[in-house]
Amino acid sequence: MTVAGLIFSNIHDANIPEMTRRRTIASIPYGCRYRLVDFPLSNMVNSDITNVGIITHYNYQSLMDHIGNGKDWDLARRSGGIKLLPPFVAAYENAGANKLYENRLEALMGAVNFVNRCGADYIVLSDCDAIINIDLGAVVEDHVKSGAYMTIVTKKLLDESYHFSQPVAVLKIGEDNRITDLEDRCPEAGNVTVSTNIMVISRTDLQIVLQEAAARGLKSFHKDVIAKNLKKKVIRAYPFDGWYSPISSLEEYFESSMRLLDADVRRDLFGNADRQIYTKIRNSSPTKYAEGAEVKNSLLADGCVIEGTVENCILFRNVHIGKGTVVKNCILLQDTYVGSNVQLNCVITDKNVVIKDDRMLSGHQTMPFFIGKGEMV
Repeated sequence: MTVAGLIFSNIHDANIPEMTRRRTIASIPYGCRYRLVDFPLSNMVNSDITNVGIITHYNYQSLMDHIGNGKDWDLARRSGGIKLLPPFVAAYENAGANKLYENRLEALMGAVNFVNRCGADYIVLSDCDAIINIDLGAVVEDHVKSGAYMTIVTKKLLDESYHFSQPVAVLKIGEDNRITDLEDRCPEAGNVTVSTNIMVISRTDLQIVLQEAAARGLKSFHKDVIAKNLKKKVIRAYPFDGWYSPISSLEEYFESSMRLLDADVRRDLFGNADRQIYTKIRNSSPTKYAEGAEVKNSLLADGCVIEGTVENCILFRNVHIGKGTVVKNCILLQDTYVGSNVQLNCVITDKNVVIKDDRMLSGHQTMPFFIGKGEMV
C-alpha cells in the first residue's frame, strides 16, 4: 500500500490578508522558527508519506525559498519527494488558458497530473491553516480497514476559547463514526465537531471525482463531493483528541501563538520524539542577553539581542529589543528592530520592521496591533 500527499498552500489566504499580501498562508511564520506548511509536511513525513505535492496559487516565492529541494524534511529524493504544483486549471476543456483556480475542487483539477502519475493507492489531502501534530499512518490504516469512501479527521470542540471568524465544516457523527451531515458555518463556542480539512481518499476515487467535476462543472468540494455522497457512500470521521488550533484570522493567529507559552501545549505539539516538527535549518548565533535584560514566560529564537524587558512574547530570529524597552504579549517576526524606551503591548510585527525610540504602541488580545513587512514606525 502506497500513500501520497497533497497540501493546499493558498486555499485560505483571504482569511489573513494582513500577512498574506506578500506570501502564501503556508509560509506564514509561526512559533519562533516554523512556517505553517511545516506542520502538514512533518505529519506526512513522520507517517512515511514521501511523495508530496504542494498546490500553489500566487505569492509563493517565500514558500519556494523555505522548502528548497525538501532536504530538511528528508524529501530530496529521485523517486517521489516534494513537488510544487503550478496553479493553472487545465483539467477540462472550457477552463481557458492560464486560468487560476478559485476553489478547492478547481485546485485539485490543476493537480490532476500529479494525482494520475503519483502511482499511490491513497491520497491524503491537507490544508496549512491548522496547527496539529497527528499520526497520519493511523488515519490511513483506519480508512483502509473500514473500507470507507473517504475519511475526514475531525475535532470535537468543547473549549470556549475556540473562536471561528470564518465558516468551517461542522459535522454530525452517527454510528460507527459515519458522518451524517455537513454544514459550512461559523460554530458557536461549545460542543461541536468540525473538520480539520485532513482527508483520506483512494486515488481512483479521487480521479473519478475530478473527472465528474470537470464534466459537470462542479465547484464546491464540501457541497458537491462530500455532502452529496453522505447518503450514497460511507464517509467516516477519524476523531482526533490531541491539541488542535485553527487559524482563520489575525486574531486567531495571535491567540494560537500565545498558547505556545503554555508548557502543556508545547509538550503536546512538539514533545513526541516519534513525530517531530521539521523546518528549514538556519545557522545563527545564540541570543544575547545584555546586563539588565529581563525575560519572562517567552519564546525566543536564535540571534536576538535583548537589552530591555520581554514578557509573554514570541520573538523570531534576529529581533533586537533596545535598552529601557518593555515588550509584553507581542509576536515580533524576523529582523524586527525595537529601539530604546519603547513600550509595546499586543503588537504583531512582520519581518524587517523598525520601531524607533520612545514609541508607545498597544493593541488588545482580541484586536492585536499589526505592523506590515518592512515598515518603520
